[in-house]
Amino acid sequence: MAITSTATTHSAPLRRSASNRPASTLQLLRESLNQEAAAQPSPSPAIAHNEGAHGPAPFGGFSERQVAALSAPLDRANVRQREQGRSRVSYLEGWQVIAEANRIFGFDGWERSTLISRCVAEHERPIGRDRKSGWGVTYIARVRITITAGNRTLIREGSGAGHGIDADLGLAHESALKEAETDASKRALMTFGNPFGLALYDKQQRQVSSSGLAATATPAPVPDGAKQPSSGMADSPLQPAAISRLQEQIKALPPARVEAFAKGFRSAFQVPDAVPSLAGLITTSRHQRWIEGFLASATTA
Repeated sequence: MAITSTATTHSAPLRRSASNRPASTLQLLRESLNQEAAAQPSPSPAIAHNEGAHGPAPFGGFSERQVAALSAPLDRANVRQREQGRSRVSYLEGWQVIAEANRIFGFDGWERSTLISRCVAEHERPIGRDRKSGWGVTYIARVRITITAGNRTLIREGSGAGHGIDADLGLAHESALKEAETDASKRALMTFGNPFGLALYDKQQRQVSSSGLAATATPAPVPDGAKQPSSGMADSPLQPAAISRLQEQIKALPPARVEAFAKGFRSAFQVPDAVPSLAGLITTSRHQRWIEGFLASATTA
């Protein structure tokens, strides 16, 4: 994945709504972002992506495997919740969305460019229980996602906002800017389907499946010496550092053991053959327990 930035800081004239009432703040921000995005230069043509790992693209677009992945229900194990006002909101974490993009499109099959990033609010405010002096900062951003699908280039854009609160003004700006760019990226990628959170916009969440990897996983036998994980143990999301460590351990295995791992993992967690790569599927403690059991058997074999 390539991430670039062409952020602008110039001001653009803001238009009022056609009605006699003054435009709302949200409407003014949207119009400002649209005006500035229209002034951005068109992206250079993307390099054709090699679809060898994903199968042929018969219509010059996404391969059949990519279409299957994009059409699959969202795994509820990837969904997080937070309090917002008087209700709870479901969402996907930014790292999870990027991992899904790498898994489905390929590490070299997509780009992210920040078209606009601008600070729209900065003020002193008390923070923490002890009410120390600090800062509150808000950024808005517009991001363009470019996908290479066979011999086609697809472009989607999204806008987002981010808020930073910190005793240090610089850290507050950093936090707000990162959140705004992540929010905009998630909104742009969401248009590609359920794996990127589109299913969460349905209040009934009919395309959010509880029968994904975490929920329906029935551990299959692993090579002799491997310990079976208990199905009654709690399943919780893994931290990125733990996922990276497991991935490095798997990569260090001999080719024959890597192949055995792939077959065993697919069988244990019912990963369909339509999913071409296991990258990005190691997300929960249940996966970790199974993998550690497999790795233990590899060292004793």
